[in-house]
Amino acid sequence: MTPGDQEEAQPLLRPPGGSAPRGRRVFLAAFAAALGPLSFGFALGYSSPAIPSLRRAASPALRLDDAAASWFGAIVTLGAAAGGVLGGWLVDRAGRKLSLLLCSVPFVAGFTVITAAQNVWMLLGGRLLTGLACGIASLVAPVYISEIAYPEVRGLLGSCVQLMAVIGILLAYLAGWVLKWRWLAVLGCVPPSFMLLLMSCMPETPRYLLTQHKRQEAVATMQFLWGSEQGWEEPPVRAEHQGFHLAQLRRPGVYKPFIIGISLMAFQQLSGINAVMFYAETIFEEAKFKDSGLASVIVGIIQVLFTAVAALVMDRAGRRLLLASSGFAVGWGPIPWLLMSEIFPLHVKGVATGVCVLTNWFMAFLVTKEFSSLMEVLRPYGAFWLAAAFCICSVLFTLACVPETKGKTLEQITAHFEG
Repeated sequence: MTPGDQEEAQPLLRPPGGSAPRGRRVFLAAFAAALGPLSFGFALGYSSPAIPSLRRAASPALRLDDAAASWFGAIVTLGAAAGGVLGGWLVDRAGRKLSLLLCSVPFVAGFTVITAAQNVWMLLGGRLLTGLACGIASLVAPVYISEIAYPEVRGLLGSCVQLMAVIGILLAYLAGWVLKWRWLAVLGCVPPSFMLLLMSCMPETPRYLLTQHKRQEAVATMQFLWGSEQGWEEPPVRAEHQGFHLAQLRRPGVYKPFIIGISLMAFQQLSGINAVMFYAETIFEEAKFKDSGLASVIVGIIQVLFTAVAALVMDRAGRRLLLASSGFAVGWGPIPWLLMSEIFPLHVKGVATGVCVLTNWFMAFLVTKEFSSLMEVLRPYGAFWLAAAFCICSVLFTLACVPETKGKTLEQITAHFEG
C-alpha cells in the first residue's frame, strides 16, 4: 500500500485506549434512518393488496387490466433505479442526513397523487414518485447506519434496514386486508412523515463530517452517538472528498468491491423474491386460496420473523455463512444491503452505492415486469426452478469472492481489498 492508503486504512475516529464504545443514542439514530426502509417496504407491498382492489374499481378510468396491473407493480422499480442514481449524487453532496430528509418528499407526494388519482396515469405517476423515494432511501439508510455504528453492532443495525423493509411490506399487507386502496395510500404517508420529524433531531455521520473538514463536529457527534465522556483520539487521515474518477477502477480497493456489490445485488433480485412480494395476493388467488389476503399476511409475518433472526445472529455467525446457507430473509435479503454499505472506501461510496442500487432496482424491474410472461413460457414450476438455479450460482459466488466483514472497522475492510 502507498502511504496515503495506509493512512486511509486507519480508523477515522478511535476511542481512547482502544476500548469499544457503548452508547444507546446510536440505536435511536439507526431507528430514525430505518424509517426510510420502512417507508419503501410499505411502497413495495402496497401493490399486492391494491391491484386486486383496482381490478374491481367502479370507475373504468381507474380499473386495471393485466397490462396496467403489471406496470403498476413494476414501475416503482424504475423510479427506484433513478432514485439510486440521484441518491448516489445526493449522499456525497448533501450529506447522509439531509438526503434522508429529502427522500420523504417524493414518498408523501407519490402517495398523495395516488390518493387523489382519477385515472390510471395518475396511479402510475404516484407509483413512480414513491419508487424514486425508495431508491434514495434504500441507498442512504444503509450508508448512514454503517457510518454511525461501531463494529460490534454494525451487523445488527445494518440488518435492521431489511427488517424495517419487510415490516413495511407486512404493514401494507395487514392494512390492505381492511383498507381500500385510497385509504391505504393515505396510510403510506405516515412513516416518511415520522422519519422527517425524527431524523431532523439526529446528527450527520462523523465520517461525512470529516470529509467536510468539520473535525470538532465529528468528535461531538461521536460522543453523542457512542456515549463517550472523554475526548477522541484522531489519527491523520487522507482527504477523501476528491470524488470518483474512472482511473480509480484500476485499484483493487475499488474494483473488487464494485464487482462484489453489483453481483450481490443482481443475485438478490434473480432469486425472484420481489415477484413474489409484489404479486403475492394475485399468486395466491390463482392458486385457489380461499383467503389470498390472509395468505399474503402469513408470508409477510414469516419474512419479518426470519429477518429479525438474521439481525440477532449477524454479528455472531458472520455474513458469508448466512449468505451461503440460509434462505432469503436470513441471508440474501439483509446482507447485500449491509455489505454494500461496508465494502466501499469513503471517497467512492456515493458513486459505488449508486451503481449497486441502480443494478438492484433495474433487475427488480426486469424480474417483476416479466415474471408473468416467464411463467407463461416456462410454466410456473419452470420459472421457480430457474430462480433456484440462480440461487445456487449465488452461493458459489459467495464462497469464491465475498470476504467476511464481521467485527472489522470500515477502514480495515478497505485495507483488505487493497491487499
